[in-house]
Amino acid sequence: MKNLHISALPILAAASIAVLGGSAALADDLPSNSLRVGTYSVFYHATTDGISGPYVPAGVNIDVNNVNTAYFAYIRRLSSQFDVELTAGYPPLVKTLGVGPARVGSVPYNGIEVASARWIAPTLLLEYRFLSENSPWQPYIGVGVNYTTFYDRDTTAAGNAAFGGPTRLSLTASVGPAATLGVGYHVAGHWHVYGSYAIAQVKSDLTAYTAGIERTTHISFGPQALIFSVGYSF
Repeated sequence: MKNLHISALPILAAASIAVLGGSAALADDLPSNSLRVGTYSVFYHATTDGISGPYVPAGVNIDVNNVNTAYFAYIRRLSSQFDVELTAGYPPLVKTLGVGPARVGSVPYNGIEVASARWIAPTLLLEYRFLSENSPWQPYIGVGVNYTTFYDRDTTAAGNAAFGGPTRLSLTASVGPAATLGVGYHVAGHWHVYGSYAIAQVKSDLTAYTAGIERTTHISFGPQALIFSVGYSF
C-alpha cells in the first residue's frame, strides 16, 4: 500500500497541474471552466479483518460513522462531451465505534466511540456528457482515481481504557479507483445545479501503539456519497 500511494503522487500532481493549468483553447465561446460548491453526504460500508495483537479478546472490531461535509470541485471542459473534474470535501471528523463484546475487560466497548480521524480525499475524474451542450439537462458518468490520507488521529478516553493505556494510531494512505454518475441542470446564464452519486475504493492499514504493544487491522471503508451542488461556469 505504501509503495502504491507514493508512486501515484507524481501522477496525481501532474494531472492536477494539467487540469488547473488549462488545455488547448476550444474552438467555440462556451465557458471552459466551472466551480461547484455543495454538500457531500458520505455513507461508509466498512469492513475489517478484526483487530489482532496481544491481549485482544475474540470478536473485537471497529466501525465508522457516516458523515456530512462541504463539497468543492473545479471542472475543466475538454470538448463538447468530455470534462475533467478535480473534487474534494472539507476534511470531516470521522468517528470510530467499537464493535463486538459489550465490554473489553471491565470497559464498555460495543457501540462506544473509541477513536476519530480526519481525512483529505481529492479525486480526479474524467467525465463524459451524454447530451448536446445546448440541452438544459446534462447527465454524465465519470471514472478516475482517489487519494485519501488521514490526520488528527486520536483515541478517546474510552478507547485508551479498552486498549490498556494512552494509544497512538497510524493509518496508511490509500490510492484507488473512483466513479461517479450524475446530472446537471442549466438554471440561467452561467449557473447550474447538480446531483450525483459517487463511489471510491479506500483501504488502509491501521496500527494502534499502546505502551510498546502493537495491534493491527486492515480497513476497507467502502465510501459512497450523495452530492448536491451549485455550479458557476466562466
